[in-house]
Amino acid sequence: MKILTVCGLGQGTSLILKMNVEEVLGEKGIQADVEHTDVSAASSMQADYIVTSNELAEGLEGHSAKVFIVNNYFDMDEIKKAVDENIASE
Repeated sequence: MKILTVCGLGQGTSLILKMNVEEVLGEKGIQADVEHTDVSAASSMQADYIVTSNELAEGLEGHSAKVFIVNNYFDMDEIKKAVDENIASE
C-alpha cells in the first residue's frame, strides 16, 4: 500500500503529516510506504491513498487514489479517525 501526504510545497507540513500517519499506522499494525510531496507532484504519482487538507484536495480531483482530508496535521486524534475511516476499514 502506498500513501502520499501532501502539502503546498511538499516539504514542511507534509513531512510532519507523514511522520504522524506512519505513527498511527504502526500503532494499528498496518504496513504502508508513506511519502510526502507537493500537490503538483502528487497528481502524477501512483498511490492508493492521499492524505491532505481540504483546500489542496480540490487540486487532486480525478486522481486514482482515494483522497481523504486531515485539516490539522498535528492532531493525532483527527489522523487516527481519518485512518480508521479510510484505511483500517478496508
